[in-house]
Amino acid sequence: MPIQFFIMQKTILYILLSMLMLTACNSYDKLLKSNDSTAKLEAAKKFYQDKKYIKALTLLENIAPNFKGTDKSEEVLYLTAKANFDNKDYFTASNYFTTYTKTFPRGKYAEECWYMVGYCAYKDSPDERLDQSPTIEAIKAFDEYLQLFPSGTFAAEANKYNTELNEKLAYKAYLNAMLYYDLGNYLGNNYLAAVITANNAIKDYPNSQYKEALAFLILKSKFKQAELSIDSKKAERYRQTIDEYYNFTSEFPESKFNKEAQRIATIATNFVKE
Repeated sequence: MPIQFFIMQKTILYILLSMLMLTACNSYDKLLKSNDSTAKLEAAKKFYQDKKYIKALTLLENIAPNFKGTDKSEEVLYLTAKANFDNKDYFTASNYFTTYTKTFPRGKYAEECWYMVGYCAYKDSPDERLDQSPTIEAIKAFDEYLQLFPSGTFAAEANKYNTELNEKLAYKAYLNAMLYYDLGNYLGNNYLAAVITANNAIKDYPNSQYKEALAFLILKSKFKQAELSIDSKKAERYRQTIDEYYNFTSEFPESKFNKEAQRIATIATNFVKE
């Protein structure tokens, strides 16, 4: 067939697609201007199912005032929260899920919404090196969900995410303690700050996978503090280091840090014997 035929077919197809898109846009614009809230709600559901979240949200926000105080209000609020979540706007979604739990505490979607408040904060939880406010909010929200629904549909997930989030906070604390250790005696006794930070982390997260590393950091910090002390304080601080060594090896007898810990203990013991 001549090439002109294929060019003509392609042009016709483009025109038809353009007309369909224009018709769809015109239909959506007409729907927005319509006073038929029921039709808008049904269209919003369809847009949500088709993952056209912005269009769904525009319609839901448009009709929300019209359904206030009716049996449709609950559904509109829930769909608005879900559409924001699926559109990856977790902060806004959390606000809507929270509003649902307060407005419909015994509603059809109450349990899910309680859980989703925590899950939204979980999705917003940043890298360990950044501010962990969303992480703390997520743990709080999951705890509230578990208090209300200890055997709920999402209880296993809430517990799993809480464990993960607590580990993230423990690692954040470890990084903070390491920062103090690396600063050494710069502008003050940062080794003492490292010990305090690591001790607090162990108290706050006693079952963390980072407990061993935190305990060893305490030992290293006490050793460095002794090593760099003035002569009048060295002996006492080396004794504290030895005590810390026995605490560490007692709790972690098979530790991967034992070789280094033994080296520290040997130096401290030799100094005290002199």
